[in-house]
Amino acid sequence: MKESGVINEQNLAESKVALVYGQMNEPPGARMRVGLTALTMAEYFRDVNEQDVLLFIDNIFRFVQAGSEVSALLGRMPSAVGYQPTLSTEMGTLQERITSTKEGSITSIQAVYVPADDLTDPAPATTFAHLDATTVLSRGLAAKGIYPAVDPLDSTSTMLQPRIVGEEHYETAQRVKQTLQRYKELQDIIAILGLDELSEEDRLTVARARKIEGCDNKKNQFSYVSSLIFLYH
Repeated sequence: MKESGVINEQNLAESKVALVYGQMNEPPGARMRVGLTALTMAEYFRDVNEQDVLLFIDNIFRFVQAGSEVSALLGRMPSAVGYQPTLSTEMGTLQERITSTKEGSITSIQAVYVPADDLTDPAPATTFAHLDATTVLSRGLAAKGIYPAVDPLDSTSTMLQPRIVGEEHYETAQRVKQTLQRYKELQDIIAILGLDELSEEDRLTVARARKIEGCDNKKNQFSYVSSLIFLYH
């Protein structure tokens, strides 16, 4: 970063990035403050320097984990799954400060660790409630050699609305999700009885779903979108 000029030690005001670290060997109180410290710096760049800030958080689960450890040290009674009773409040205190003003904006991209791949776990579920979009990576898709291993059934976006992406793309996306969901429901039947035991409609659904998964692995994303629209029109 120094060689590329992203960080300028001689004149920090000219640097393009600021890094805040909280290592796992540090006290939980210090680790819990790392996210808030980084956010305070982002607010300074936004409000004082009038800049648009891109805030990366890796990993937001560590913020929750540190808060849980602090709560245990304070002797508080844990809530569901052992998390701190103040989980929602702490997460809201952090996430609701990530916003835009007339001086500038803060946009955040956050990595979210999901314990045991359980999306209903209180830690990721509380985080997801504050996000505009979530991209969920699937171990199952990665095992099939499909990259990027994005699970469209669990991934969400508030931008996926007809007035934003258009009616055609919205309807195509919904029908793709319906096809993949039905394919997911049929996989156990296929494993036990075989594909030949399915109805004609279900075999067509399976064929479409497998084509979609094949498109997922293509580098040409324009071809991917075009093939989806062709598949359903």
